[in-house]
Order: sequence, then C-alpha cells, then structure tokens
Amino acid sequence: MEPREDGALQLQETAGGGGNGERCLTSPCGWLRRLSRELHWSFVVAVVAVYGACQGVGNAVGNVAAGYYWKDVQRVQPSAAQFYQGVTDAPWVVKPLWGLLTDVVPVAGFRRRPYFLLAGVIGVSSMLMLSLHRELGIVPALLALTAQSAGAAIADVTVDAVVAENSITHPLLASDMQSLCGFSSSVGALLGFSISGLLVHSLGSQGALGILSVPSALVFSAGILLKESRATDFDYKQVHKKFYKAIQSMGTTLKCPEVWRPCVYMYVSLSLSLDIQGGMFYWYTDHIAGPGFSEGFIGLVYSVGSAGSLLGVLLYQSALKDYPFRSMLLWAQVLSSMAGMLDLVLVTRLNLKLGIPDYFFAVIDNSISQMVGQLKWLPLLVLCSKLCPPGIEGTFYALLMSIQNAGLLMSAWWGGLLLHMLNVTRTEFSNLWVAVLVRNISRLLPLMFLFLVPPSDQNSTLLPAEMLQDSESTEAVKLGSDSTTFSVLVANDPSYVSSDLMVENEQVKESDAATDDIELIPLVNKSGPTVDS
Repeated sequence: MEPREDGALQLQETAGGGGNGERCLTSPCGWLRRLSRELHWSFVVAVVAVYGACQGVGNAVGNVAAGYYWKDVQRVQPSAAQFYQGVTDAPWVVKPLWGLLTDVVPVAGFRRRPYFLLAGVIGVSSMLMLSLHRELGIVPALLALTAQSAGAAIADVTVDAVVAENSITHPLLASDMQSLCGFSSSVGALLGFSISGLLVHSLGSQGALGILSVPSALVFSAGILLKESRATDFDYKQVHKKFYKAIQSMGTTLKCPEVWRPCVYMYVSLSLSLDIQGGMFYWYTDHIAGPGFSEGFIGLVYSVGSAGSLLGVLLYQSALKDYPFRSMLLWAQVLSSMAGMLDLVLVTRLNLKLGIPDYFFAVIDNSISQMVGQLKWLPLLVLCSKLCPPGIEGTFYALLMSIQNAGLLMSAWWGGLLLHMLNVTRTEFSNLWVAVLVRNISRLLPLMFLFLVPPSDQNSTLLPAEMLQDSESTEAVKLGSDSTTFSVLVANDPSYVSSDLMVENEQVKESDAATDDIELIPLVNKSGPTVDS
C-alpha cells in the first residue's frame, strides 16, 4: 500500500507545531502542547478523562471485575454472561439520543459541560450502589452496570461532539485528535489492566467495581474545567423545532451515498466479527480444561495486550494515517482473522506441543490481537469524523458510533448464541475450538462489502460542499474565483466577526492577534472539493 497524495487545501503549521506521526513518537510532550495550544488545554484534559480514565482504566478494571462477578458471584453460564454484556452495552446503541441532547438542549447556556457532570454523577452513584450491596440479584446488578455504561456513553458522546467540531475547524488535526483518543485509551487500559487483577484479588469483584466511581469523578471534574462559550439567549420553547431540524438534517445526510455506504460497511464488519470473549474468559480461569490463570495473571495478560494496543496507535499515527481507507480496512480485516488463529492454537493446546508455555503464548496472543484491533478501529473513527456535517456534529457522530455499537452488540449476542449452540458451559469446553474457528472465518466475510468504503485517503473531504456549511454558527464571506472562504470565530463570544482573507499558494496563516481565541476556518474551496464515493 502506498499513501495517496491529498489534493485538498493544506494548512500551514503554526510555529512550533509538528503535527505529524513522527512528532507524536519523538516528542509526545511537544505534540500534546501543540494540541493544547490550538485546541485549548481543557479539551486535552476532557479527552484524557473520558478516554484515558473512564474508558481506558474504567473499561479495563470493569471488564476483568465484571467477568469474575458474573462467574463467581452470580455464577452464570458463559453464554448468559455474553448476553448480559450485550445488555449493559445497550446505552451505547442509543448514543444519538445523548448526542441530540448535547447539540440542541443546552443547560444553563452550556451544551457540553452539563452532560459531563451528569455522566459523572450517574457513574459514581451506580458503582457505589453495586459495591456496597453484597447480595444484589441479577436484575439489580444488571441495572447498576447498565447505568454505569450509560454514564460512560454520555461522557463519550459529549467528548466525541467536541472532537467532531474540532475535526471540522481543524481538518488536518483530525487524525491527531483520534490518535490522542486512542493513545489515552491505550495508556489507561494498560494501567487499568495492570491493577485489575490486584484489585479483584484484594477487594473482590464487587469492590473492584466500586473503584470505577473514581474515573466517573474525573469526568465530573472535566465538566467543570472545560472551556465553552455560554449562550445567553437560548429559547427553550424552540427545542422541539431544533430536535426536528436535527433529525431532518441527519436523515438528509444519511441519504447521501458518501455517508450511508460506509455506515453499512461499519455495521456489517463489526456484527460479523463474532465476540466469544465470555467463553474464552471462563476457559482462561478453569483449572481443569484450561490453563487456570489467576486474577493477577489475567490482569497481566490484558495489560500487556494494552501495550500492544498502544503500539497499534503509535504505528497508525506514525506510518499509516495517510493510507487510503479501503486499503487500511482490507489489511486490518485480514490481519484480524489471522491473529484470531492464535486463540485456536492456544485452545487446542498446540502451543504446549511446540514447547511454548500457556502464560507466554496468551500474552503474545492478546498483544497481537489488541494491536490489530486498533489498526482496524482508528481508521473507522477517522472515517466517522469525516462524515459529520456542521451544526449536528455531536448527534451525527453519535449516530455513527451507535451504528458501530449496534454491530458490536449483535457480535456479542451472536457469539453468545454460538457458545450456547456448541454447549460451551462453565465446565465444558470441548467445542470451544469450533467457536474460535467460526469466529476467525466470520472476520473475512466483511471483505465482500469493502467496496462500500471510499477509496480516498484519510485526509480527504468526503462530504459534498453544501453539507460543510453551518448557517447557525458561521458566516461565509465570498471572495474571488480562486480564493477560499473563511469564517473568523471568537471562542468566548457568541457573536462573530467576519473578515475577507485571501489564500495564496493554498496556505492559511493563523491570526496572531492579541487574543488566541481567533482562528481561521476553511469552509468552502471555490474550486470545489473532491467528493469520493
């Protein structure tokens, strides 16, 4: 695969800014300073709190603790645990609802901050309830875990809305922002998995789940610190009209072939990649049929796997972020199927016949799988950020994420059904290798739908020009035939100031005025953007 040259408008980097993948690797502090300078430090803090603490550490500890909770406390079968996992992930499927609220229903004049606060409160209260009540039934426990998942989903959709906004105003930083999200998530997961086994061993699975209130508290703090303009003249009587307008805008956008085709691929590719992790976890911890890994070693396996995930993020950021979407997803899907064969070697115990211990092979297996997973996931995130029209960024990005989460939900339920059909139980694993083989083959099926993905590179504009204008927050100033239209935005002022600015040699010079809140945003290229189908 060779990267394609981007024919779109190139922005001149500000002084001291790196912006490329090598900068992320060689000078991560400088890379973070650049993002903080151009996007404001509170944005970086919000990303780290949501992706690093809530999704990274929180998901890592939660996955290990919940696995032991269903297995040892509630004592359910692997297929049932797989089904419950899908139920607790249900709030992620209705992300458009949370996104719609953040876009059209400000609270006290703010569109993002109140929802961070709400997410923090929900997460803290639900996990404290679960940890302090020792004899909860399955239904109350399921409700508590679902509530925590809802808090995480609200926080995620809110920060995704901010990311989508910044991807439009800073198009050449779109990949960097997704890399920041992936980097934060991977580092957080590495830390979370490193301590998850120790927490479960010392506090029990319920106590470890109670620790998840800490990441939610950090999300609450991010809501307090986030820099956001306050709207003082919002008419709440117009909320229903804004809801209708947002839904209408989403419907119009989804009718665009450049949008619905990638959406179909995302859903199909994820739903066909069957999730049988519940069965694998039970097998990992079984002392008769499986290797009988302890809580501490389970955490170690996943923590080293997170290092592989982090390596995938760095590899993507440094070398792969300029490759075409179609080529990236093709190889990621093939590598995902090949990496899954390592599970087959482990389950059939071929590694022991080759003289490779279970603990060593499990670590390598999980590391490679996590790395390949990131190489597949990050291009999908960039693709989603490129499909969001201005004005409903949060809602539409949430819609795209909900499509992916619906695919993951179906993957978990199909995987649970597969485990049930093959009679994989708490103590019976003789057909687990069949489930692994079926899963690996199913990962190749999405290749038949790869034609739905645009062949353009990851820096190209995918939406038609008419969708890239937001009449509510920006005003285009029309210039000559070979010029580009700009809007000058003042971040802390609901009003705006427009100015005629000419572009020479396809470069944009950011204003060095007294305030750092003024930035130039390319809206429409008069020569017409290239739309890839």
